[in-house]
Amino acid sequence: MAKTLKRTAAFAALGRALTSGARGGPSLGKRISALPRMIKATTRGEYDGGLRLALMVAATAYIASPVDLVPEMFLAIFGLADDALMITWLAGSVLGETERFLEWERRRETVIPGHVVH
Repeated sequence: MAKTLKRTAAFAALGRALTSGARGGPSLGKRISALPRMIKATTRGEYDGGLRLALMVAATAYIASPVDLVPEMFLAIFGLADDALMITWLAGSVLGETERFLEWERRRETVIPGHVVH
């Protein structure tokens, strides 16, 4: 019974974390749903996230790369530490960049398209 209550409380806390942003920021769900729009706007040249997006893709490839399994077999903890560091950097970068992108989208909605006349 106690395990069930702990598990229920853990899922409830996870649900609250996914639906409400930390410190008033966007929720995790909004950030994740912004990723495809961010990639699309970057590839169209509308959003300036090209280099940051390329670094995130490179970090993902590094983490998912099967070539990186060799150091883990021989170096144990030290081999896993580089992956943990990369995952931490990637998570922070994705959170920061999606927040920046969502702010860019909000500001963009207030701009009236047109031409600047000198």
